[in-house]
Amino acid sequence: WLLALAEEAETAAGRVWEVFDTEPTIVDKPDAVSIDVAKGSIRFDGVVFEYPYGDRRVLDGVDLSVEPGETLALVGATGSGKTTIATLLARLYDPTGGSISLDGVDLRDLTVESLRRQIGFAFEEATLFSASVRENLLMGAPEASNDDVEWALDAAQANFVYQLPWGLDTRIGEQGLSLSGGQRQRLALARAIIARPRVLILDDPLSALDVHTEAKVEQALRPVLANCTSLIV
Repeated sequence: WLLALAEEAETAAGRVWEVFDTEPTIVDKPDAVSIDVAKGSIRFDGVVFEYPYGDRRVLDGVDLSVEPGETLALVGATGSGKTTIATLLARLYDPTGGSISLDGVDLRDLTVESLRRQIGFAFEEATLFSASVRENLLMGAPEASNDDVEWALDAAQANFVYQLPWGLDTRIGEQGLSLSGGQRQRLALARAIIARPRVLILDDPLSALDVHTEAKVEQALRPVLANCTSLIV
């Protein structure tokens, strides 16, 4: 049993080190500047994108302008490039051609850390960790106060956390194993907005909710969306 366990651990460790040893492809330029608080003006100029191992252009000559405080809905068939636009905005990839700017500055001229500090993400598949509810919420905003936590949970209609066995200190298991799909999505949404980002990207984050709960979340999010630039897939 010990030998089998050791073999499994060795294999797992190899995979972990593969991640640690991977050289990032998205790095800061030597003269990259930091941005403290963005206004939220977004512009795509002739953006072209093709995935590294793809054989077609996912985006081809996209021009797009979103002003601070505006909400843009991206609607289209699966594979049409909606999520790609969202990931390019956070520099998870760089465009193959054209440019993307925030407040008139090309994203490649900004430090990656300061850029991503301006952006809140909530995806359809929520990524949660084997930690407490509070720890999951504060991963992107460690300085957030208790009032911030309560505000974010209320805006995301995630007040169910107070009914868990130990409230905010309840450990939710890997990927939120102890929560339902809708609960995971609402908790991830609360985490995305708790830092009050200047740009908010919502990639189908309410797909697991029933229509009544979804309507409540949409209503509660209106004041949040009014104070930031939003892209909703």
